[in-house]
Amino acid sequence: MSKDIEKRDFFNDPLSETELKKIIKMTGKKPSDLLRKRDKMYKELDFENKKKTDSQIIKLMVKHPGLILRPIILTKNKAFVGKVDVNNLK
Repeated sequence: MSKDIEKRDFFNDPLSETELKKIIKMTGKKPSDLLRKRDKMYKELDFENKKKTDSQIIKLMVKHPGLILRPIILTKNKAFVGKVDVNNLK
C-alpha cells in the first residue's frame, strides 16, 4: 500500500492558528495532549504550575513550534500526532 506523502517543516513554514486548531480537532484530543513536554519552552513557560486555557496553549504552540509533538500525520479526516504506529493509519 503506497501513500503520497507531503512533508512540511513547520519550523520554516509555521502552522497558522487555524491550521493547528483543525489538526487538534482531527486528533480528537485536547491541545495540552499535543504538547512536547521535553521542549525547553515547556519548562520556561512553566506549563506544570501555570494553568493555561486551550486558546492560550494553541497561541503558544504557533509562536513556539518546538512545543508541538511530532510528527504530525494527516489522513483524509484524521490526524495522528507523536509516536504513530503506521499500521493504524487506516
